[in-house]
Amino acid sequence: MNHTTLLVLIFLVIIPLAIWDGVWKLIALWKSARNGQLAWYICLAIFNTIGILPILYILFFQKTGTPIPTKSS
Repeated sequence: MNHTTLLVLIFLVIIPLAIWDGVWKLIALWKSARNGQLAWYICLAIFNTIGILPILYILFFQKTGTPIPTKSS
């Protein structure tokens, strides 16, 4: 594998996957911290799963709390 092929691989595959994982991880970490789920927060912070674990947390395991009341004028 020459250097040009490796650079193309990095820019077309690895960097988008890193961005994908980072976005989902930040969303899941924020939600788990807001919901006081320390075990989920630690697992999400430690394990890199290309976005799979954060997506599973967001879709199936986050607490559904009461909505924050808004002021009505």
